[in-house]
Amino acid sequence: MVISAVQYDSPGRDDGTNWSLNKEWVDVTNTSGRPVNLDGWTLSDEAGHVYTFDRFLLDGRSTVRVHTGIGRDRASDVYQDRRTYVWDNDADTATLRNDHGRFIDEVSWGYHRGDGHRIGDGDRRDGGDHRFDG
Repeated sequence: MVISAVQYDSPGRDDGTNWSLNKEWVDVTNTSGRPVNLDGWTLSDEAGHVYTFDRFLLDGRSTVRVHTGIGRDRASDVYQDRRTYVWDNDADTATLRNDHGRFIDEVSWGYHRGDGHRIGDGDRRDGGDHRFDG
C-alpha cells in the first residue's frame, strides 16, 4: 500500500465550495495482487485531521482517491465529508497507517515540520517516485 499521488492545492481559487474541496485529494494504491481490507486504516495530516476508512476493500492493483469534500463513496472514490480544506498548500505531510496504527507510508511537500528545510514536492519517506500536484 502506498500514497501514489496527492493534489494538495485544488485548481483555481480556494473558495471553499464542495467542488473545490473535492479537487483536493490523496490517492492510495494497493500495489499487491490481492485485495486489502482498509477498514480502520487512517490517512492524516500534520494538523491532526484524520480520515478513517470504514468497511472498505481495495482490490489488488487498484487505487482509491480520498477526496476532502462531501460525496458518495464508490469503489474508486471516497469522501471525507469535510467542509474545510485539509492539505496545506505550502507544506504538509500525508501519513497512511493501518488499523493497528502501524506506519505504512507518508509523503511530504514544502517546508518539513521541525527541521526548517524545504523538501521537494512529493518527497517520500520510502524514497519512492510518485506524482504530486500543488
